[in-house]
Amino acid sequence: MSYKKILILFLFIFIIIFSFNCRRGKTSNTSSDVKGGSIIHGGLERTYCYYLPSGYDRNKSLPLVIALHGGGGTGKAMNNAAGGFNSIAERENFIIAYPDGIEKHWNDSRGLSQYKAQKENIDDTGFISSLIDYFIKEFNADKKRVYVTGISNGGLMSYRLAFELPEKIAAFAPVIACLQEELFVNYSPKEPVAILIINGTEDPLMPFNGGDVHFYKKKLGKVISTEETVKFWVRVNHCSQKPETTWLEDKNPSDGMKVKRDVYSGGYKGTEVILYTIEGGGHTWPGASQYLPEKIVGKTCRDINGCEIIWEFFKKHSK
Repeated sequence: MSYKKILILFLFIFIIIFSFNCRRGKTSNTSSDVKGGSIIHGGLERTYCYYLPSGYDRNKSLPLVIALHGGGGTGKAMNNAAGGFNSIAERENFIIAYPDGIEKHWNDSRGLSQYKAQKENIDDTGFISSLIDYFIKEFNADKKRVYVTGISNGGLMSYRLAFELPEKIAAFAPVIACLQEELFVNYSPKEPVAILIINGTEDPLMPFNGGDVHFYKKKLGKVISTEETVKFWVRVNHCSQKPETTWLEDKNPSDGMKVKRDVYSGGYKGTEVILYTIEGGGHTWPGASQYLPEKIVGKTCRDINGCEIIWEFFKKHSK
């Protein structure tokens, strides 16, 4: 069997494993249902899943976290793929929403012709804005504590939202994603934003040092390097140029990975830029499952839990 056929087989298995029905099934880490719904935006029915903690009270305003799936993924799969935000939402009492991209992709500004969302310039920024309004109206989500995270294509979409929708979102956390060259060269963010980035140095799909995003032999647009991405947001936020650097505990020395945290503080209106560099890490979510073999996506770091780190960052920030 050729390498390409093996790759397709693994991708098929991945989709089967992570394609859970969020409307009917139970989450793996809570006792409550993850529900589903839809809104109409731009003449399209846009779908999503969401989780309400068991302590939810309509009379109390709760934070809202929006988690964006990667390319080829779905909102239904995002919680499982990311290692479990729902248990944190249950413990910390916040709402989490997992929206769906059009045909499993987000219009993150790369302009790729092979994906409908980008080819037809689907208004995903407008969709997320409408979704935020919907959760504020229907579930009393706190409009001052709305947050966005995303993985890969969802991470790139997070950057686009940081440019285009910062007035509604208090903080952003893109994972395994560098800033799109298109945004970097041609656009400016509306205002400073608090942002946390988690990238792996050995990511075989999203180049840590910038260049072409690629899957197998397909080029999927260009990004700037992780270093340039961080410098960009430090400049936008007017943060300290020199970070406070910490090497985190290496809980699994045999895996060849280490985690470095750089914190650029003192930004405008309390903004900051934080970079978690996974030395030896791949195109994976820290603390989650090894969803595809290391040969294809690289290694998954077990020294940190991405969901926990992201929530700890989010809850420090509000509009």
